[in-house]
Amino acid sequence: MTENEIIAWLRLQAVRNVGDITAKKLIAHYGSPSAVFTDEMRKLLRIHGIGNTILKELYAPSYLKQAEQELKFLQQEDISICNFNSEDYPKFLKHCVDGPILLFKKGKINLNGRKILSIVGTRNITRYGRVFCEEFISEIAPMNPVIVSGFAYGVDITVQRLAMEHGLQTIGCLAHGLNQIYPKSHAKYMRAVMDHGGFITEFWSTSKPDRENFLKRNRIIAGMSEATLVIESAEKGGSLVTADIANGYNREVFAVPGRYTDKYSQGCNNLVKQQKAHMLTSAAELVYLMGWELQEAKRETPTIQKKLFVELEFTEKSIYSYLELCGKQELDSIALECNLSVSKASSALLAMEMKGVVRPLPGKSFELI
Repeated sequence: MTENEIIAWLRLQAVRNVGDITAKKLIAHYGSPSAVFTDEMRKLLRIHGIGNTILKELYAPSYLKQAEQELKFLQQEDISICNFNSEDYPKFLKHCVDGPILLFKKGKINLNGRKILSIVGTRNITRYGRVFCEEFISEIAPMNPVIVSGFAYGVDITVQRLAMEHGLQTIGCLAHGLNQIYPKSHAKYMRAVMDHGGFITEFWSTSKPDRENFLKRNRIIAGMSEATLVIESAEKGGSLVTADIANGYNREVFAVPGRYTDKYSQGCNNLVKQQKAHMLTSAAELVYLMGWELQEAKRETPTIQKKLFVELEFTEKSIYSYLELCGKQELDSIALECNLSVSKASSALLAMEMKGVVRPLPGKSFELI
């Protein structure tokens, strides 16, 4: 992008009352942000959702000045910029209608062809959560996923440090501009993160880490990943907001269960109970449900003799009969037709795979062997 094009993108992003959805609508209509600001004002009123209030804001000269100042900062700090039409914009985030029109990045981020997993959780991580993080990252490391989190206290910084220890790429998604870091105590990790991935934000250098920015940031964490894993959460918390957003984007959500008496397991237990997340107790379960092992395995699957029907549990028999009748089916269809919850169907299918009865296929589908 040229400097003038970047300024137009920044100017559009800065306009008050014009969110990402409206901005994308304007860009789709005109072809570029630059064209938005060169057309006659009255013509903009013909676009659905554009009224006089937005019209006045769009042409306010203050936004052009702010955009020019922000561009100087980005250039001075060697911060890369990508718009939602760019090739280096996170591919999964492109499918989110409210994804940011602009992202600012710093570090050595490479998402091309990579598995991307967001991991979030309480800032008050317990020993139970810490041990799970250590085991999970160690187990998932051979799949070489990109680990995305919020660089906050607790679960966030724990998984990001572990990711770096295992040589994985990790991305800190920030709720403020790249001229600062929050919390300040995590500044000591910044260089290491940029050497093993980097930082992403939609916020300008003028933005502070306000509460509403963290809520906006959560949609990026959920949107840029294939799946979101919640490791420990109280009954209410930001990580549950991220899980809800991920569900809204039709992404897979996983939650680590805990004792019902433990404060920081209540949120995860509720996600599972309300069927908003798969219960997760190991990395192998996530790999299985995401179908990642199939993408990694290039060798031909050996033929395995079907197990005798009598060796299956009642639930497994029901699934076996359904697949025998209908052939390859998706997980959701299996759960629906066999009158099972998705998590229960997943557990049964995992057991059946271990018995050599079914094989997983891309797209969370299954077939009999």
